[in-house]
Amino acid sequence: MKIVADQNIALARELFEQFGEVQLLGGREIDRNSVRDAQILLVRSVTQVNGALLKGSQVEFVGSATAGTDHINLDYLADNHIHFAHAPGCNANAVVQYVFSSLCCLRPNWRDQTVGILGCGNVGGRLYKCLKKLAVNTVVYDPFLTKNTVPDLCGFDDLLQADIISLHTPLTTEGPYPTHHLFNKQILEQLNSNALLINAARGGVIDNQALLEHLQAGSSLQVALDVWESEPNINTQLLDLVALATPHIAGYSELGKINGSTLLFNSLADKYSQQLQRPAEDYIDSSLTQLALHSANINEAVVASYDIREDDKRLRQAVSQCSISVPEAFDGLRKNYPQRKEFGCYKIPRKHPNTEELRVLGFVAD
Repeated sequence: MKIVADQNIALARELFEQFGEVQLLGGREIDRNSVRDAQILLVRSVTQVNGALLKGSQVEFVGSATAGTDHINLDYLADNHIHFAHAPGCNANAVVQYVFSSLCCLRPNWRDQTVGILGCGNVGGRLYKCLKKLAVNTVVYDPFLTKNTVPDLCGFDDLLQADIISLHTPLTTEGPYPTHHLFNKQILEQLNSNALLINAARGGVIDNQALLEHLQAGSSLQVALDVWESEPNINTQLLDLVALATPHIAGYSELGKINGSTLLFNSLADKYSQQLQRPAEDYIDSSLTQLALHSANINEAVVASYDIREDDKRLRQAVSQCSISVPEAFDGLRKNYPQRKEFGCYKIPRKHPNTEELRVLGFVAD
């Protein structure tokens, strides 16, 4: 079998060569010609998988090493009997780490503020559980859930009054609760003037032009953006005005990427009844890194494990280079993203004053 895979999928060649010949391409380079004679297509979020891409091809299995599916035309796959697999929850811990790093860098007193969560699925749900265990006042808006499962559900208007709002919803354009441009001009104007808005979901959940105009008008709203409309050709004017800017890497931990590959690997093995030569888990480094902490503040441990400001600096520096375009800078940072370990890869001193609280986040006690 021939397999076309996004080159940014972790261990793509090492794992999937067990199923056939692997051709690695940039996600935006995957086109109709490259998949014409392939039986298996493995992508990430930058590749639009639809009839325009697959019509006339031999593709019988599509896998996406991502949690979201808004880049996949699921109806087309179903109508053409093409098997589909993806990786819900694969990078949830990484995105939660991203949110906490944002909080620690922008709102050192975040534990004394009200945090609102939009969407309580794999990522939002894990964030919610952590915040509740840390006794942070938290509200959740998710119209698909009930208070039987999430006691702190609130109305959308109540969510908008939170001091901090973190977005964790898929991008949808249909149904009773579409999320495309959910945060438009009118909604942005309803936020608390000193609120912090974090988007690590999908760029289109926020109307980026409306956000730009809102910030240009002098709003004191703080914004941390990992996802952008029109990626990779992001709005550089908006980049200049947000507090933290990153190139769609919130879920790009080493373990999160391997988790995505593992789920696809197992789906392929199930479909083709393949005898596994080496499972993906064998590639995971299970060693722990000791964190040297100098204070009782859990913010120090969070930032020591992952300092979001470094990603922000890399994006701004890359975009400022005259020798490459903005899309090249954005995609280059994603392709060459440095190794990042999640909370669970770090040991903390057993006698640290906040050992139990750090365990809530996932750190391991020495």
